[in-house]
Parts: sequence; C-alpha cells; structure tokens
Amino acid sequence: MNKWLAIDWQAIFIPSMPVLELVVRGSLVYLALFSVLRFLPSRQLGTLGIADLLVVVLFAEAAQNAMASTYTSITEGAILVGTVIFWSYFLNWLGYKIPKFQRFLNPPPLLLVKNGQLINRHLQRELITEEELMSQFRQQGVEYLADVKKAYMEADGSISVITNNSIQPSK
Repeated sequence: MNKWLAIDWQAIFIPSMPVLELVVRGSLVYLALFSVLRFLPSRQLGTLGIADLLVVVLFAEAAQNAMASTYTSITEGAILVGTVIFWSYFLNWLGYKIPKFQRFLNPPPLLLVKNGQLINRHLQRELITEEELMSQFRQQGVEYLADVKKAYMEADGSISVITNNSIQPSK
C-alpha cells in the first residue's frame, strides 16, 4: 500500500537529460515540421495557419509525453513546451520585423481565377479540382464562373472571391 502513495518528487521535477539537449531537440523538431508544412498545399491545412497547427500538435505531444511519464520529469515537458512557444513567437516576431521573411511564413494569396478564366496550373499546384472550387463559390453566393472577376487562395487555405458586380468604392 505504501508504494501506491509514495511519490518520488525528484523524478517528477529533475530532468533526466541535459536541458540544452531538450531545447535543441524541440528546436529541430519545430523547425523541421514548420519547413515541411510550409510547402504542403494550403488546402490540406483548412483554416488553421501553419504556425497555429504546428504549435497545437507539438504542445499536445510534449505535454502528453510529460504527463504519461515518457520523460522522467514534468520539467522536461515544460522545457519542450517553452521551446515550442519560443520558436512560434520568434518566427512571428521575425516576420513582423522583416517583411520578406513574412512571405516565407505566410505565402501571398494565389490567384486561381481571373476574369472568369481558371488558372489551371495554380489549381493543380494546390490540388484543387474545378468542382471543389465551384463548391466554394456557391458557398459564397456565386453561381457561375463567368461572374468571378478574381478568386484567390489565401494563406490559410480559404478562398476569397471578387465578383464582377462587386460594389466599387466611391472616388
């Protein structure tokens, strides 16, 4: 019965591996996954941004390992979570300070339709069929392709549509 109630406080809070190794491991995983996800087609990500998706996945993994005692201490899980937070913040800060880097973090909108004409090479690059695109248009109240002046795939995977009869700003 005593074994059930005994707590090894040192094993809970003292890391079993060097802190720097945890930081390096967390950094390498974050940067590798970020790079891979950045170049996947946007439609695969839905409405979550790349950094948001990555942070959620890595938080879950780091926290799960700490709670399930895959690591030998909670401190190791906290260090990994802190490393993920650091890289997420740092990359966003870098994108804010350096506009060219922002284009790497969040790709510019991709033109899919211009003046009612599909740009097939862009659709192919993002793995979007004409039927899927038309479904998106219908959801936004656009029935015919000819009514679309421009349609863009945004960085978050959503489709924005400008129709021919859009209200023009007054001059």
